[in-house]
Amino acid sequence: MGQRHCHDKSRHTTDDGGHDKSHDKSHDKFLGGPSRRDFLSSTAAAGAALPLTGLAWAAAPELSLAMGKAASAWLASLDQRQQGSALLAWTDPQRNGWHYVPRSRPGVALRDMSRVQAAAAWDLISSLLSARGLEQARAQLRLERTLGELTHNRSFRDPGNYALVLFGDPGRAAPWCWRFEGHHLSLTTVVAPGHGLAVTPLFFGANPAKVPAAHAHAGFRLLGAEEDQAFALIRSFDAGVRAQAIIADRSLGDIVAGPGRELSLKRFEGIALSGLAEGQRDGVLKILELYAGTLREEIAAPALARLREAGVDKLHFAWAGSPERGRPHYFRVHGPTVLVEYDNTQDGANHVHSVWIDPEAVFGRDLIKAHYQGAH
Repeated sequence: MGQRHCHDKSRHTTDDGGHDKSHDKSHDKFLGGPSRRDFLSSTAAAGAALPLTGLAWAAAPELSLAMGKAASAWLASLDQRQQGSALLAWTDPQRNGWHYVPRSRPGVALRDMSRVQAAAAWDLISSLLSARGLEQARAQLRLERTLGELTHNRSFRDPGNYALVLFGDPGRAAPWCWRFEGHHLSLTTVVAPGHGLAVTPLFFGANPAKVPAAHAHAGFRLLGAEEDQAFALIRSFDAGVRAQAIIADRSLGDIVAGPGRELSLKRFEGIALSGLAEGQRDGVLKILELYAGTLREEIAAPALARLREAGVDKLHFAWAGSPERGRPHYFRVHGPTVLVEYDNTQDGANHVHSVWIDPEAVFGRDLIKAHYQGAH
């Protein structure tokens, strides 16, 4: 599903966000995901073994059950006051109210958790993310601390200001949802017992995109592998192909399918993969592999299998802005079952916003519909 990110610097290993360093040891070892070549073959195999309807990215009942147990364990670790903040009604309008700006959020923030509670929270998060994805999430919190140091505003750029919240009771047979979110990180998972789970929108950002030379972690790039792959791809295009791929001379300034606009991109733009050489097609798939590689294999494999089933040739790659590093740029991969956006415009092209959305399963709407139809 994905290879380990190869950024300019290895990710930091300092403790952040209130989690127990000793608890990290069980997650720190890389498990090693399948390569891009494996993706092309394993997704076909997954198609024979997994339900590939449009209902869910992953229908594995064991994973849904494990998430429910992890959520219940975290909830049980909280005191009564914290539980009132942590567990909200399924019908609460905040359930679909994701965002990636620094602000107060529903739930319980890491800074307000004990080490035991934070460890339980990370257990739930690790039920969604792969080893690399978990490392990426923790690195995001560390990058927030770095941003605070660079801007001399540590109280505002607080790695403890990332909150976990549940919508609906994970111990019941009804749908429920959990979200872990803070600045530049938003993980939302909807679980519909008996039907599966859905995990988009999935947002990762990075500010700074590359830590400047003045800092101790100079050169670190949280989302560098995705950007490197896209630059290699656009530079491989000849003039005719590049002309088809570029949809605007200037970057778009941000992702288009942001909060409340998840389904705003109705048509495919750029160049279809059917118009690319084999190596270039592989380059686009590599970008998707990097995103899928942040998720556990039980989730990523069905997502990539559905992508293949919908038709790789239907995928489109689009670029906006400069093809030169250090200047504002934006790229997109869009198909029937996937939308990936990556924008690096702000702060002199050193501030990334990136999202992965499944247009057929935003907030698990298809799962929720199936659940309630099955209840009648």
